[in-house]
Amino acid sequence: MRGLIALILLVLATPLVAQTALPPAPYADRQLDDPRLEAKARDLMLTIRCLTCQSQSIADSNASMAGDMRSQIRERIAAGEEPEAIRTWLIDRYGDWVSYEPTAAPILWPLWAAPVLLLGLGFVLMRGRIRRRKGKV
Repeated sequence: MRGLIALILLVLATPLVAQTALPPAPYADRQLDDPRLEAKARDLMLTIRCLTCQSQSIADSNASMAGDMRSQIRERIAAGEEPEAIRTWLIDRYGDWVSYEPTAAPILWPLWAAPVLLLGLGFVLMRGRIRRRKGKV
């Protein structure tokens, strides 16, 4: 009976000592040796949004996902890949939302035009209201 209780306690205690996270990626928090390459990587990291935090760049985030993305960027920069090619790869993998730099895709043109159209409409309405007031005086 004691052996059975010890076995049950051992099985129940196993999750307490289990590793909860994978080790960080190799370049998650370690800079590249070449300052010029590190500057390129850092500039790119500042323009990529953390998928976990959603309000921080991956350069500023402590999330493990951001660390993995920082490591991938540094590894690709060290391998000679250009930052724009890495940005394109990240956008293809995670979607347009991952980049802080807006795109000019034709499907988004109505969103860019809406503020101008609303300002124009407001101006026309204001002008008509002012003309009516002048006519009453």
